[in-house]
Amino acid sequence: MNNRLYGNLIFELSHPGRRAYSLPKNNFGNYDFPSHLKREKDAELPECDELTVVRHYTNHSGNNFGVNNGFYPLGSCTMKYNPIINEEIAAMPSFAGLHPMQPISTVQGALEVEYNLKKALANISGLYDFTLNPYAGAQGEFVGLMVIASYHQKRGDFKRTKIIIPDSAHGTNPASAAVCGLEIVEVKSKANGLVDVEDLKPLLGDDIAGMMMTNPNTLGLFEKEIPEIAKLVHECGGLMYYDGANLNPLLGVARPGDMGFDVMHINIHKTFSTPHGGGGPGNGPVGVREDLVEFLPKPHVVRTENGYDVELPQNTGDYALNCMRVGRNMGNFLVSLRAYTYILTLGKENLKMVGPYATLNANYIKECLKDDYELPIESVCMHEFVFDGLKDKSTGITTMDVAKRLLDYGFHAPTIYFPLLFHEAMMIEPTETESKKTLDDFINIMHVIAKEAKEQPTELKEAPHNTPIGRVDDVLAAKNPILNYRQSLANQAK
Repeated sequence: MNNRLYGNLIFELSHPGRRAYSLPKNNFGNYDFPSHLKREKDAELPECDELTVVRHYTNHSGNNFGVNNGFYPLGSCTMKYNPIINEEIAAMPSFAGLHPMQPISTVQGALEVEYNLKKALANISGLYDFTLNPYAGAQGEFVGLMVIASYHQKRGDFKRTKIIIPDSAHGTNPASAAVCGLEIVEVKSKANGLVDVEDLKPLLGDDIAGMMMTNPNTLGLFEKEIPEIAKLVHECGGLMYYDGANLNPLLGVARPGDMGFDVMHINIHKTFSTPHGGGGPGNGPVGVREDLVEFLPKPHVVRTENGYDVELPQNTGDYALNCMRVGRNMGNFLVSLRAYTYILTLGKENLKMVGPYATLNANYIKECLKDDYELPIESVCMHEFVFDGLKDKSTGITTMDVAKRLLDYGFHAPTIYFPLLFHEAMMIEPTETESKKTLDDFINIMHVIAKEAKEQPTELKEAPHNTPIGRVDDVLAAKNPILNYRQSLANQAK
């Protein structure tokens, strides 16, 4: 491997005096900055010519694997294709050039987009209204739980401090609840992977604020007893919260609001094709039933006789109505715009096909691979499913080994070791955007790897072989991460 292409940091390519730019002549005069704003010494920035910079980042971009490079079956994350038209619309100067502090009269088009997207999401989910303010799915969870808490607080019902969460829930569910000051009560799953209603019943009482559920659940299975669960939770005075991370397979098939859910968040990046990964940008809209709209965070876009306006927080003295402001502005607008473009591009008719195709693709892969990989729950899945490693455990090959070997064949690994219900969990989600040819290629390679596990296990234990960096020491990387250039130099000196 050419270390100059793949191994160097931009600082290591630096040469004093080189420049990749030239500034125009200063026509504004010279002004002194206040001394407390000045650096004590110049910033340590790399000095490179333009060609070196372009080559450096172009070469390094080849080290990233994304859905534009190849199949990315990352279960629970829905890494579907992001259509280029979304990017073209988001890059239009009339949208990209907006400033969040512009007068309302000058951003009517942007507010119309936000309003229409809210209504589209409400239509799709079966809820009444949405806020687009949360900057990520996890923040959406936080906002949704605060809506539930505010609802109970306004009614003077302060003893409702517990939230019920299934043992198969996404890890962010209990984390978000804890941040909200709620006590987590776990409900068990049955052997078939679904919530145990009999285990739920004794947990219900006048201290329950609500219950969080994901449907389909983390195993990719549809929770068939949700109507009964919702009835029980509502009867004890609690609210139902829907984690929208797995909304993708329900499009065109079912709506959370119709199932009895009162509050939900939607991972825009999962269901409506906006980019994600690497920490952002994100968007986690939160929807509610009609009587909960007052608890949604402000600012909030509304339609008036004269166009569109923005409701701001009001100083009513009511804590439950004033605590909900999750950001100064209204979320990541250009991410919302991408999602709106995707919805309009597909249209009502084609949007209905997302769920069925995602479900078909997942079941196709599952059935083709279950002879080589252990399927702990024999059932029709929705958009994703979970294997428990290789069926033949005698090889000593782990799920980690399979994941690393997939990289050699040009496929991204699925989600591994999650959910925690299975020791060698391998969670696969193909999404609806992949062709049968791609699915067949993946299935074939998974069979090849299963055969390698029996005949040449060392090949898997030492994988990957064809990547710029081989298998790293995960423990050492976690305990002693190299986070900056100076630290890298210090390590080299050792």
